[in-house]
Amino acid sequence: MAVYTEVPLAQATALIDSLQLGTLTELQGITGGIENTNYFVTTERDGASTTHVLTLFERLTHAQLPFYLQLMKHLAAQGIPVPDPAANARGEILHTLMDKPAAVVNKLSGRSELAPGVAHCTAVGAMLARMHLAGQGFELQQPNLRGLPWWNDTVPVVLPHLSAEQATLIRAELGYQNHVAASPAYQALPRGPVHADLFRDNVMFDSGELTGFFDFYFAGVDTWLFDLAVCLNDWCIVHSADATDGADQPELVAAFVSAYESVRPLTAAERTLLPAMRRAGALRFWLSRLWDWHLPREASMLKPHDPTHFERVLRHRLADLGAPRAASGVSVAVAA
Repeated sequence: MAVYTEVPLAQATALIDSLQLGTLTELQGITGGIENTNYFVTTERDGASTTHVLTLFERLTHAQLPFYLQLMKHLAAQGIPVPDPAANARGEILHTLMDKPAAVVNKLSGRSELAPGVAHCTAVGAMLARMHLAGQGFELQQPNLRGLPWWNDTVPVVLPHLSAEQATLIRAELGYQNHVAASPAYQALPRGPVHADLFRDNVMFDSGELTGFFDFYFAGVDTWLFDLAVCLNDWCIVHSADATDGADQPELVAAFVSAYESVRPLTAAERTLLPAMRRAGALRFWLSRLWDWHLPREASMLKPHDPTHFERVLRHRLADLGAPRAASGVSVAVAA
């Protein structure tokens, strides 16, 4: 989240009034993240205050957005705790503000857990599997827009900004991922709507209880295994300022995968390809952070993420060759 587009109070008030959410009392820009303009919107009705999240979409178009917003509506109706887009009197959940697509959703209670333990990983793993199953009945289709085709297009763009060693690594990994994607085993993996960006800061906990997943604006139809791999690469690793950054915490990997499998057991092919998908997840976020770091857009409030973190995550996944299996029985080693 960031602020690329300044929203005057009068325009925000008009939108909130059209959604009948109460009287707007505060509009506060959100500094985290990098893709869209986001504000906390506080409203008051009958003496009670409520906070919503207003998003102006800087890259996604009116044509693309129904997938994301309708997916959240669908998941919420299936009992998955996700933000529910607010509708106007005509039932529309996609709006226009400052000549840009916009949406307003309820703010989830609690806060993100940036130092998760076994209990947090267990809760997220089980809910991720529930979300995958709940998405099976969703009819809209849209590919993961930050999937392999985007990687192939973007690697040449960031190569001039890399050292020779980094360039060799990113080229080799891209080649490997193209090889994996062409395999029959990969093409047969179970698929459906995925979040594709379910990092620790996109999940809320309140008094230790999971209260929801949010920020679905990288969602798309992809393998469920890729979604799981992205989570493992953020929830179950060491986050530090030294060489251990990006290394697995095996007890968290085991807890996360076991909880996921308690709801939806992995297939044999998924178990085999999980190491490859963890490499894919590391490549995807290293690449996107390189792009945002070296080719930034202007924003009045913006904090780009350091790309070297996911370079280290990828190097750790490669260094895991021959590592022992996690307690869950799922290999955390890399299939070369």
